[in-house]
Order: sequence, then structure tokens, then C-alpha cells
Amino acid sequence: MAKVELDVLFKKIQKDDKKEILEFHILGDDVKYKSELIGMVGSIVIIEIGDVKLSAEFKSIQRDSKKVVLKFEAKGDSEEKTIKLYPKAGFNIKLLLEQSQMSIEDIDDEEGHHEGLEYKVNGDGTTEVVEQMNIDDVAQKENEDDLLD
Repeated sequence: MAKVELDVLFKKIQKDDKKEILEFHILGDDVKYKSELIGMVGSIVIIEIGDVKLSAEFKSIQRDSKKVVLKFEAKGDSEEKTIKLYPKAGFNIKLLLEQSQMSIEDIDDEEGHHEGLEYKVNGDGTTEVVEQMNIDDVAQKENEDDLLD
């Protein structure tokens, strides 16, 4: 998909402990690329503002009588990139959007991925972690330590 270039008001960046939301306003009635924008909602896009490029989920597009509001949630390794955007908030800018090849599931998998623990499930439904000490091993080790003293 080709890049969509929009003249927007970079309304705000809102950060909490879990996410960063970027909000842009398109002022006026004439919105270019309406169908392309609607098609991108709910997917991962590449946002380009000046020399800053970052991945974000296109959360929503809302229209009222005066403006169109575009909301994005920054994804992946975007924290240092979004810091560069703070001085641009509150100003009219050129926003370039391009649909990413990544899906939301790809990014969620990367963020929550860890190796985990190897375990086995017993017939009675209990689990045992492979190579983990249990209370019997601890008691046996303490008894061995007592013999050495």
C-alpha cells in the first residue's frame, strides 16, 4: 500500500504506565484518503513525522462536524522515538501513514514472549517443573548437611 500523507494538527501524546496514545486532528470537511484511512483502522501502521518513524496500532477514527480525530497506540520499541515527538505536539505537521507488514498478534507475541519453564502434567492433574527442587530434596539436603557437621 502506498503512503498516505496528511496535513494534521498533532493534538497530543498521552502516556500512562501501559501505553502511549498519539492523537491527530484533521481540520475541515474535506478529508483526503477516507477509504484508505478507514481500511487501516485496527491494524499496525508505520507513522512517519519528520525524521521519526514508529510502529503503532491505528486505534480509531472519529468524525464530528469540525474535525476528524485519528488515535494511535505506539507499539514495540517506540519509547525513545516518541520522546522525539513531544516538541511537535500542538503544531500542524505532515503525517505519513503506511500499513505495516506486521499484525497486532506479531507485536503482542514479541512483547509477551519468554521461554517459560519446562514441566510435565501428572495423571491426577498436578504438574511438576522439570529440574526444580521439591520439599523432599530440601529435607534430604539438610540431613546430608547435618551429617557433615
